[in-house]
Amino acid sequence: MSRSYEIALLPGDGIGPEVMDSALAVLKQTAQLDDLNFTYTEYEAGANYYQKSGMSISPESMEAVGKADAVLLGAMGLPSVRKPDGTEIAPQIDMREHYGLFASLRPCHLLEGVPTRTKATDVKMLVIRELTEGLFAGRHDVQPDSDESMSDRLTITRATSEKLFELAFDQAKQRRAKYGTPGHVTLLDKANVLRSNAFLRKVFDDVAKRHPSIGSDRIYIDAGSMMFVTNPERYDVVVTENVFGDITSEIAAGVVGGLGVAPSADVSATHAVFQPSHGTAPDIAGKGIANPVAMILSTVMMLEWLSEKHQDLYLLAASKRIRSATEAALKDGVLTGDLGGKASTSDVTSAIIERLEQFNG
Repeated sequence: MSRSYEIALLPGDGIGPEVMDSALAVLKQTAQLDDLNFTYTEYEAGANYYQKSGMSISPESMEAVGKADAVLLGAMGLPSVRKPDGTEIAPQIDMREHYGLFASLRPCHLLEGVPTRTKATDVKMLVIRELTEGLFAGRHDVQPDSDESMSDRLTITRATSEKLFELAFDQAKQRRAKYGTPGHVTLLDKANVLRSNAFLRKVFDDVAKRHPSIGSDRIYIDAGSMMFVTNPERYDVVVTENVFGDITSEIAAGVVGGLGVAPSADVSATHAVFQPSHGTAPDIAGKGIANPVAMILSTVMMLEWLSEKHQDLYLLAASKRIRSATEAALKDGVLTGDLGGKASTSDVTSAIIERLEQFNG
């Protein structure tokens, strides 16, 4: 039997708790089928917690989640709840900084049965977004009060960029072995205008030379963004600066059906937080119509990450079982409203659970 794993849960705000419940229902059923043992501890964080405590996440919770084997996060923040500087409550960003989660892995696969508004037919890309610097580097810079101007700092460092690009080339190798993808990395930047991005490209070139078996491209972010819509099949692994990655990963998600089917993982060498790419969607919270697929596929990513970290094949089998059951439910037309269907959150959850036994890892 595999070892026990401690999972920290941060359900968060809006639809976060609803999609978290769905993912846990699928995970618990899978654990029975694949002889896994998980323990769960839930922590408060987000906008609702901020309203009653004045903190987005407590120092005690911040330290505790880092001791877990992995973290599942539902969704955080509400547009109506703001800090004095006008920004939203975002403990997920605080966790990135605290634990050095320097990269967000955002796979965007066009799954059978999921409608797309593009003419794409075979999209299987991974967008890797840098998380701790770029245009987020100056998040805590002290700014003078002014009604005339405000600025944000964009900083690129070799240390973080090298880690980011090594991860991107490693992911290209893994994806080629797992999915038969080309084994290719594309850098999106604005190196023709921004000195920071010219430096970013230089570091990318240095890392690319260490991986001659993996192809690489360098494309300006404006043209590259257009290609997400006009020719998404060209992309395998895409890597880019923080804000560029934030935007392009959502374009990619739109190509494959929307944020409701877009999982993600914020990672370092030692820690990881798994969450859907979507937000809290307060307008549909509590209505039972939220799409839980992105949260469930984020759980799949968690199992894959834990399997690799601990060399536990039980976890890998469980990840394959959930992925296959989820793809089967979508193929059979069990779709929520965002995908053009009429299924409820519970309908999708039940459909996936019903199909789990059909698949082995």
